[in-house]
Amino acid sequence: MQFLSRRIVLSANSDWNIANFRQGLIRALRSAGYEPVVIAPKDPAAEARMAALGVQRIPVRIERSGRNPLADARLLLEYKRLLGKLRPAAYLGFTIKPNIYGSLAAASLGIPAIPNVSGLGTAFIRRGMLQQIVTRLYRVAFSRCPVVFFQNDEDRQLFVDRGIVEDRQARVLPGSGVDLEHFTPRPPTNGPPAFLLVGRLLRDKGVREFVGAARALSPMLTGSRFQLLGPIDQANRTAITRAQLDDWVAEGVVEYLGVTDDVRPYMAKATAVVLPSYREGLPRSLLEAAAMERPLIAADVPGCRDVVEDGVNGYLCDPRDSRSLASAMRRMAALSPAERLAMGQAGRRKVQEQFGEELVVQSYLDVLDGLDRNKGA
Repeated sequence: MQFLSRRIVLSANSDWNIANFRQGLIRALRSAGYEPVVIAPKDPAAEARMAALGVQRIPVRIERSGRNPLADARLLLEYKRLLGKLRPAAYLGFTIKPNIYGSLAAASLGIPAIPNVSGLGTAFIRRGMLQQIVTRLYRVAFSRCPVVFFQNDEDRQLFVDRGIVEDRQARVLPGSGVDLEHFTPRPPTNGPPAFLLVGRLLRDKGVREFVGAARALSPMLTGSRFQLLGPIDQANRTAITRAQLDDWVAEGVVEYLGVTDDVRPYMAKATAVVLPSYREGLPRSLLEAAAMERPLIAADVPGCRDVVEDGVNGYLCDPRDSRSLASAMRRMAALSPAERLAMGQAGRRKVQEQFGEELVVQSYLDVLDGLDRNKGA
């Protein structure tokens, strides 16, 4: 089969993911002479940003947390139909099902697939039969991929050790990259401490631990604020329910700020940004906060500890432990403004040196350039 040499397909479980994390990559692909095409379910919250990108968009139905094998088989066939019609030079997958079923379809058509494992998700956190099934699917789907990207070395090594990928395939990216001209330093806040958790409201993100820490600290830290910013992801098996969230807000233990296309105004008002997640790829919220010179507090787990250096740009706490999290938050509140500023500045330097968006973009362009050279050889 002959493939159009400059068309590149990007696919995720929502075009919100593309709009939020892949805009820089799409712009760079276009600048390099490629023609990006997005295959993803449409999310109304991303409509304006996707329209502004000006890429060809093809909607597809993906049951993100579904376990229906017939639905997944239909998704595989749909990927094969679409990729066979588009005939791209490469397929770039993001999130679990596009990584698995898109890569399988691409391999069946002789199209190079370059998946990005941005995190291991609930299946690996909770283990059991689901983890075994997902492991087997990953192993088959990635067997013919020239490169598989990971966002931290611990995830990469886990996949290599389990024989899911070969060492030669697996490479680590610095997350999805941060636009350092968009996320710029903001002056520190004054007044009582404000702790902000940004992310989907899931148990696996440590939301319950955050609430437990807030409940313990509120009587000690007069006027302190504990805020949640992010969507209620009802499709996820570990989602916090709206009823539970409403109970916490009514209790006065946390504030719910809803959802937003621009986290910067909220991060600017935070004393520290908090993420007590159970496991991450490379958490975007922490990188963005660090770029804005905000101190960080996170669980000492893969992904988070790649961003947070304990005592340097923030504090690490024990995972799944609200008391340890409360202790870290109390230590942060006790710092002087100058000490918190020094932490924030250290975080900005770390992002500049290790996590700039241009590093991620260049990694993709290098792989695609290698595919072009091999095709011409």
